[in-house]
Amino acid sequence: METIDKEELLFYIDKETMQDEAMRTLGRSLTEEELDIAKDGLEWGLTFDIETVYRTILLEMIVANNLKKER
Repeated sequence: METIDKEELLFYIDKETMQDEAMRTLGRSLTEEELDIAKDGLEWGLTFDIETVYRTILLEMIVANNLKKER
């Protein structure tokens, strides 16, 4: 049986990724204050209706598994 690492991150956005996106979109880096605002926005946005996201992911996994079994 496979051992599962319960602490492994499944999704991660670091400051460098946020800064890269700001540079691409705004043409400049964010200040620490703006990074704090971005963090709050990410936390809110990524948890908004997370149940729908979970259901969609799980449904897609079930469909993919069923397609594998049919082949």
